Amino acid sequence: MRCQTCGDPTSPEHNDCPRCHTPLGQPAVTPGLPTYSVRGIGLAASIAVGATAVLFLVMALAPLLGMVMGQQALADRDPDLLLGALIVTVVVALPMVVAYLIAAVLVIIWTWRARKNTDAFPGALPSLGAGWAIAGWLVPFASFVVPARVVGNVARDSLWRRRTPGLVFVWWTAWLVFSIGERIVSRLDSQAYDKLPETPFTDAAYQAHIDYYRDSLLRYSVPAVACVVAAVALIVLIQRISTEQTARIARAAPAWPTPPPVWPAGQGWPAAQDLPTFPAPGAPVPAGPAPSAVPATTPVSPQGATGPGGTIGA
Repeated sequence: MRCQTCGDPTSPEHNDCPRCHTPLGQPAVTPGLPTYSVRGIGLAASIAVGATAVLFLVMALAPLLGMVMGQQALADRDPDLLLGALIVTVVVALPMVVAYLIAAVLVIIWTWRARKNTDAFPGALPSLGAGWAIAGWLVPFASFVVPARVVGNVARDSLWRRRTPGLVFVWWTAWLVFSIGERIVSRLDSQAYDKLPETPFTDAAYQAHIDYYRDSLLRYSVPAVACVVAAVALIVLIQRISTEQTARIARAAPAWPTPPPVWPAGQGWPAAQDLPTFPAPGAPVPAGPAPSAVPATTPVSPQGATGPGGTIGA
């Protein structure tokens, strides 16, 4: 007997499949329970997460341009270049914020769908309900733990693991470093910029702006690295889970019950005139002789040849 989920041979000595942990004799997907497509939304979420990481890197490296423009402002004694450097930093940050919001929505939708699918997988043992796939990101303090637990449950039940895959811990640790670090760095940057002279007149004032961009570049280095690590780990998780769930759902889809009819070679479909016709409902029946159960002619036994003496009784 083979497992209906992974196809490996099973033994009556075990209650479930040693590989995918599906209970013995159970289908890949429980009939009657809904499942959701995760391939398309997973691809969209992966693209949005990757775009967010790239745009955050661009924003983290924007202070390099600020340093160059600050040095040029010092050489030309032009404070407008410093204002231009600030505008460039703000403009670069806007696309990252938009991509971040889009990625957050898509990841939440994908997580909810993937978690709902595990309800239909025999042998899955989720510890949190599907609603936490959404609420876990929004509830204060719970957002530091719950999303990782939900994704960990989905990864275990989708990738046939008894323990949470290590990639989940890599993703969540990097995400916390990025999320918390970015908030701290943003606040420090704002405080440092408020201390700068609004209109520099001396070399020291111009140098203060240059030093600000240099320090900002160093401060953003840790969140930038964490952002890239978290994005790569999450994209890999999304793709692996989406692939396994899609394959499992497809494996449980019913096959075509009977093959289509095959007509003899060279004959093709029957002609219209060869098909029987029946009167439409309510149409008058054409007049004609009624069919009779008695044959038109009565069969007669064949007569034997007449011999001498004539017929019997003659």
